[in-house]
Amino acid sequence: MTNVYSAFCLGSEFYEGETKMLQTHPIAPHIVRTDVTHTGIGKPRRAVGDPVAALKQMTRFIPVPQPAPSNLAVPLSVLDPAASEAAQKAGKIVFHCVGDTGGIHGTATQEAIATAMEEQITTAADDAKPAFFYHLGDVIYFNGQSTLYKSEFYEPYQYYPAPIFAIPGNHDGDTHTQKGDAPDTEPSLFGFLQNFCAQQPEYVSPYRMSITQPYVYWTLDAPFVTIIGLYSNVEGSLDARGRMDQQKYLETQMTAAPKDKKLLITVHHPPFSLDSAHGGTPDILNAIDRAIVASKRVPDAVLSGHVHNYQRFSRKIEGKKVPYLVAGAGGYANDARSLHQIQKQLKKVHLPYKTTHHDVLFEKFEEIQSGYLRITIDQNTAKFEYFRVPFDGSEPETGPFDSVTA
Repeated sequence: MTNVYSAFCLGSEFYEGETKMLQTHPIAPHIVRTDVTHTGIGKPRRAVGDPVAALKQMTRFIPVPQPAPSNLAVPLSVLDPAASEAAQKAGKIVFHCVGDTGGIHGTATQEAIATAMEEQITTAADDAKPAFFYHLGDVIYFNGQSTLYKSEFYEPYQYYPAPIFAIPGNHDGDTHTQKGDAPDTEPSLFGFLQNFCAQQPEYVSPYRMSITQPYVYWTLDAPFVTIIGLYSNVEGSLDARGRMDQQKYLETQMTAAPKDKKLLITVHHPPFSLDSAHGGTPDILNAIDRAIVASKRVPDAVLSGHVHNYQRFSRKIEGKKVPYLVAGAGGYANDARSLHQIQKQLKKVHLPYKTTHHDVLFEKFEEIQSGYLRITIDQNTAKFEYFRVPFDGSEPETGPFDSVTA
């Protein structure tokens, strides 16, 4: 099978022993990417500075066991009327965001981040209190088992005084167990659906009720912002080969999103990453780019987890500078050595660094400490601040490690 990077391929050239596809990017047609079919043993390494991994020959996909309902958008005023009203009155909305929290190796880091986020709520002025925590996936490790929600989710966040919404990550939906893992006796996403997509709210812990999001991919319509949440399945794809269900949802929601609000896309697998383990996910990059072309709408930011560190990229799309943020240091990685490392050749480069995608700049990274995002959005701007939480138990910094405005 030819390793085709994108459905926007415009032609191919054939060489002895291999097929090389020439792909012209739909948004930046001056960029040509070449991918060679991989026929050897082992995973091919990316070139230094390439933020997108090679497309896999076959992407494993597990269907969602429940069909999607007809309505996948819900206003914050339905989920939390008081928070929605407060945001309208304040003229802005503030919320937290991070992924990859499931504390299967111990919850100390996860709890330290939860405490830092809690303190931002309790100490903020009334018009600047974060209204909710939006989780970027991998809530529970390693297979999203419902029995682990008590120890890995409800107890670490028992003091967090706001709702928690989420999209699932690969570990929330995967049913494949590794050697030595406990057997997975539940269908894919069973725990996530039970706790975040409940038919009606029920007390699932003494301190928190289940959330009634419409589905595993869904749209949160909040004051000043539309957040389109995607499910990138277990290996980074929206749909099974030959299907377009979630792709059409994304295109429809982007087209319908109000023009007078900021538009965020959240997806667990990042389109871009310069870590040495994963890299960016080509299927997700392609899916978002397809939707931009189809909807004629450019998002104001793309937020992801999966890679256990913090990275900020900027990308020029139709003259607009769009932040692509990776925030996956939410607690699963419980020491500095467990965080994913940036390609070693890039650790001391001058930032911003021009990646192999010449419309994409690598602007900032943190691979030593855990952390989380605080996002503030008003009528005109979206501000993304990353706060670090040290692994050694010392007090978090009062100011952000990084900040960008879109």
